[in-house]
Amino acid sequence: MSYPTVKVAAAHAAPVYMDKGATTKKAISIIEEAAKHGAELIVFPESFVPGFPVWAALWAPIYNHDWFKRMVENSILIDGPEIASISAAAKRHGIFVSLGFSEATPISVGCIWNSNVIIGDDGKILVHHRKLVPTFYEKLVWAPGDGFGLRVANTRIGKIGALICGENTNPLARYSLAAEGEQIHISAWPAIWPTRKPGGQNFDNVAANRIRAGGVSFENKAFGVLCSGFMDSVMFDALTKNADADAREVLEKSPRAATMFLDPTGAQTGDTLQQEEGIAYATFNLNDCVEPKQFHDIVGYYNRFDVFDLTINRRRVTPATFINDAAYSSDREASGDQGDQSMPHDSKGH
Repeated sequence: MSYPTVKVAAAHAAPVYMDKGATTKKAISIIEEAAKHGAELIVFPESFVPGFPVWAALWAPIYNHDWFKRMVENSILIDGPEIASISAAAKRHGIFVSLGFSEATPISVGCIWNSNVIIGDDGKILVHHRKLVPTFYEKLVWAPGDGFGLRVANTRIGKIGALICGENTNPLARYSLAAEGEQIHISAWPAIWPTRKPGGQNFDNVAANRIRAGGVSFENKAFGVLCSGFMDSVMFDALTKNADADAREVLEKSPRAATMFLDPTGAQTGDTLQQEEGIAYATFNLNDCVEPKQFHDIVGYYNRFDVFDLTINRRRVTPATFINDAAYSSDREASGDQGDQSMPHDSKGH
């Protein structure tokens, strides 16, 4: 069997910070540019719309109420106009899109998820994933996701999977995508990951991200798109407005994340971007995934399925299950009680 050769792109880009409308327009312009340069897949960073909540790392929660309200206001629905516009752009340009976004829900005005969506070149949603466990201070912002999105999209350009940031450290999440034949692995990351006050050794996210993404490529024998965000002056100024000297110094001195590509051995290939905003490109010949499998195939001969048994629950978690709503609605109609027609009645609360 022969596999395709694919030109891929990664947007090492800054959002229009905490502005979902303007960031969506920027994403569409990046999609258009990548397609003009022959890319068949364009990847965006973690929480590109409306931006990553770095503020949760800089101050105690008591000072972040206004930031949280702003984040919620600019989070988007999976079936909302922003995703619809980006899906239309994917279809218009015939390009696959992977987008990190902060996801809202009509069920709760304050519940948001750190999510990623893979959109087909026909504009249809292929995979919708919510980060399983928000990392460290992200727990103050996002709710935990579920296993529904642990899926690989089987497309004309190969089998594509995605994990968000720290999930690429989770061996079972990584394995769940390998077990579906993943050939292109997307890992989405923030622009900056501050962990210490000035004077301390800050987390080196360039090395950490490279090790984790490289590990996925090496284990799965898959190409990797390591796509990180970029912090521009607008984002920096927004975060440092009225900030103390320590917070400003942390932002100034914390390492900036890099965007790069990896081959099935974990080695770098294609472009790398770190200090400048732009679009990085690489070409993946998916036939190169075959030979490394001969050496070490963790979902083939190099495993003991009689010893290890992994079960993955891909049920979408909902806040409640409503039993026999149809019969209840019929009884109300028969009695002439129409009630509040704005309330949801299906099992998902939609």
